[in-house]
Amino acid sequence: MNHPLVVAITGASGAVYAVRLVQLLARNCSELHLVISPAGREVMQLELGIELDTEGDPSQLLDVELPWLECPAGDPTATIQFHHYQDMMAPIASGSFLTGGMVICPCSGGTLSNVVSGASGNLIHRAADVHLKEGRRLILVPRETPLSRIHMDNMLRAGDAGATVLPASPGWYHGVEGVGDLVDFIVARILDQLEVNHSLIKRWSETPDD
Repeated sequence: MNHPLVVAITGASGAVYAVRLVQLLARNCSELHLVISPAGREVMQLELGIELDTEGDPSQLLDVELPWLECPAGDPTATIQFHHYQDMMAPIASGSFLTGGMVICPCSGGTLSNVVSGASGNLIHRAADVHLKEGRRLILVPRETPLSRIHMDNMLRAGDAGATVLPASPGWYHGVEGVGDLVDFIVARILDQLEVNHSLIKRWSETPDD
């Protein structure tokens, strides 16, 4: 049985990674839970011109045209549930709600700090805490650069607690022809961590005909 997946979008730069991830997961999983922080909403508007309504209707993200990228093939198949970032009664706030993993993409420095300190100030922090305490996949996608000692210490603490830290640092070995290939490199690595099949990029040592 495929368990639901959780995606949280916070206020770091890199909203394109989050929207691309949601679009692909919507076509490759059965149930998706989505949380967006106020800062994440603002960055999405600033970087991509996407203005979500106050309820955060996730359908707004599924077919939006992203710069440099084609909309994924196929119709969305997932049931998508949006949760307000302060709704502590949401199912993802409890360890009794089984999931296949959670991604915070992009993950701001402030969110990272709250996750590693166990300070559940909102639903994103609480859901991350749940995934750590239950030993489930938690993937953090920071994009900050340069990194302070505080950032690096927090990433180490997150890794020690069981999270996977996956910086938005794209590789160039997969035949980069445009910015979209760099976006898809990061999204592909996130999907790999979630064990979601994809064909976004050519893998290392694969020939063009593979």
